Amino acid sequence: MPPITKQNRDLPTINERIRFPKIRVIDTDGGQLGILTPREALRLAEEKELDLVLVSDKADPPVCRIMDYGKFKFEQEKKAREARKKQHTSDVKEVKMRYKIEEHDYRVCINRAEKFLKDGDKVKATIMFRGREIQHSDLAESLLQRMATDLQELAEVQQAPKREGRNMMMLLSPKK
Repeated sequence: MPPITKQNRDLPTINERIRFPKIRVIDTDGGQLGILTPREALRLAEEKELDLVLVSDKADPPVCRIMDYGKFKFEQEKKAREARKKQHTSDVKEVKMRYKIEEHDYRVCINRAEKFLKDGDKVKATIMFRGREIQHSDLAESLLQRMATDLQELAEVQQAPKREGRNMMMLLSPKK
């Protein structure tokens, strides 16, 4: 028996690599052929010009299936690609403003935040301070609270307004 190296471990357990005294064999159509030795099962698979693939090594005895391994591997990769394609990653989008923002500009920021939330992304609302404006952090906090109430049907506050240096920020996440 050849030594088990890293290279051999990565290879799939098919055909001659199946090392069990007895295995349960399943046919191509799903019917059970019974408990056989790996050599007998491999002979059956070779007669049909297919592969003997280990499906479950945890079972007693281990379960093997007669199938076209290349086709099986291709189907698995195809399913994995489809799953990755349908998966949506949640990004954090930022809406920046100043505490002295005009009403129209505020509406634009709200609409942009709504669009981000509807796309399933989180929104980081940031208010920037310049110079002595930092004294009016209470006005900035009330503006962020107003934004949270305006977006309450779409979002929930994940992180309450807090100051970080010359900015005040709040994190909103879309409601499930």
